[in-house]
Amino acid sequence: MKQTATRDRLIEAGAELIAQHGYNATGINAVLKASGVPKGSFYHYFSSKEDFGLAVIVSFSAAYDDTLAQLLEDASVTPLERLRRYFAAGRADMLTCDHVRGCLIGNLGQELAGQSDVFRDTLDKVFQRWEHRLVTCLNDAQAVGEIATDIDTHDLASFILAGWEGAILRAKTLKSVTPMQRFEDILFSQLLKP
Repeated sequence: MKQTATRDRLIEAGAELIAQHGYNATGINAVLKASGVPKGSFYHYFSSKEDFGLAVIVSFSAAYDDTLAQLLEDASVTPLERLRRYFAAGRADMLTCDHVRGCLIGNLGQELAGQSDVFRDTLDKVFQRWEHRLVTCLNDAQAVGEIATDIDTHDLASFILAGWEGAILRAKTLKSVTPMQRFEDILFSQLLKP
């Protein structure tokens, strides 16, 4: 149990530092200092910085998958209300971190997709899982007549994810959630209609 707790502390500290500073700018010593773990312990759990980075992605994405399930699969509210809650949660998180972190997976995709096939493939699988959850929610919306049935939900989910990630990036750049709100407003007024 203690070994798992130490590994988890390293991953948690690393995720926070990587979200704030990027993968390449986050050194192992900074992770050790932030986690309070001795240097020798790092290599007990991870064979390399890349191995550590992959563990951060797996850990973060598993936790975020649970959040997405709660937001996008809540049958007690309509499918489009689920989407609105998803966007509201994203804006709330952006405000909580004072526009610094953004989306860890999106940040890593921008930073590492051109540097490492292993990172790119791992990050793409995370995005695919997120798209799948959006497709399911959009299919539910079609089934209850909230959105048109002639729109391809796979294409729409891909558009939503790409647009939302872009809005998050702009929100970080502007230090304002306005791009995120604007994306949601246009999405609902122009595309998500019966």
